Amino acid sequence: MVDGEKASLGDRIDPTTSTVSIDGVRLPLDPEQRTWLVYKPPGVVSTMEDTHGRPVVTSLVPSEPITKPVGRLDLHSEGLMLLTNDGDLALRVTHPRYGIEKAYHVMTTSVASQKHCAQFVAGVNLEDGPAKAKSARIVNSHGDRSVVELVMTEGRKREVRRIFEAVGLQVDRLVRVSIAGITDRTLSAGSYRALTLDEIRSIYKKANEEE
Repeated sequence: MVDGEKASLGDRIDPTTSTVSIDGVRLPLDPEQRTWLVYKPPGVVSTMEDTHGRPVVTSLVPSEPITKPVGRLDLHSEGLMLLTNDGDLALRVTHPRYGIEKAYHVMTTSVASQKHCAQFVAGVNLEDGPAKAKSARIVNSHGDRSVVELVMTEGRKREVRRIFEAVGLQVDRLVRVSIAGITDRTLSAGSYRALTLDEIRSIYKKANEEE
C-alpha cells in the first residue's frame, strides 16, 4: 500500500513523504530517519538536556540528525533505550494503547517469592493509580537476594521501582533488558547501535497487533 492505496508496478514515491506498508506493516523509508538502541548507564539522565549539569543520554549518540529519547529510565536505572527522530515510531513504543512490552531485570536486597510475582501480575495500588506487570518470574535467587524479570506495557515515572516498594521489596539494581522483544547483550554501558530495518518493522507489527 502507498499512501493508503494498493501499489502497482511502476509506482513512484517520495521516500520523505510517502507512507508505504507491506501486509499492513509500515516500511520506514525516509533516509533522514535514525533510530538508535542505546545502553544507558546509571547516572545518565534520560532527557535532551539537564539543568544540573548531569550527563544526558543524547550525548551517547551522534548529534546529527537530532534524536530524542523514547520514554525514559530514571537516573539510577540502566539498560536499553531508544532514541529516534521518527515520531510515529516513538508514539507506538510509548503509548499504552499499543501494548509494546519492555522487560526489566530487577535485583532486590531481599528474597523475592512467587507470591510477590503473583502480586505484580494481579496489580498493586500506587499513589497515581493501580499498576501491574504483564508477567513476572524469578530469574535467580542467591543468599538474601533475588533477580526478578518483570514485563511491562506502560512506563510511568519510576513505576517498576514503586511496584517493588509497594510489595515490600527494595531494589538494588534495575536493568531494562529488552524493548518490543529487541535486545542486544553485546552493548556495553554507554554504547549504541542503529536498529535494523527488520527490528523497526517488528515494532510496527507488534503495535498493529495490539490496536
